[in-house]
Amino acid sequence: MKKIKVTLVKSGIDRPERQKLTLRALGLSKLHRTREHEATPQILGMIRKVNHLVKVDHV
Repeated sequence: MKKIKVTLVKSGIDRPERQKLTLRALGLSKLHRTREHEATPQILGMIRKVNHLVKVDHV
């Protein structure tokens, strides 16, 4: 499977609770924190929900 790096670039403050929970599930709790994930359909769907808050790089 392909790997992707997800970095939080905008804060989750003042966002709907569902988006906050999605960020938490991706392991992103602080700004500029980066996590590496497998590019599964579930992870890509989560990233699509918060794509305005994160930056995605392909590894």
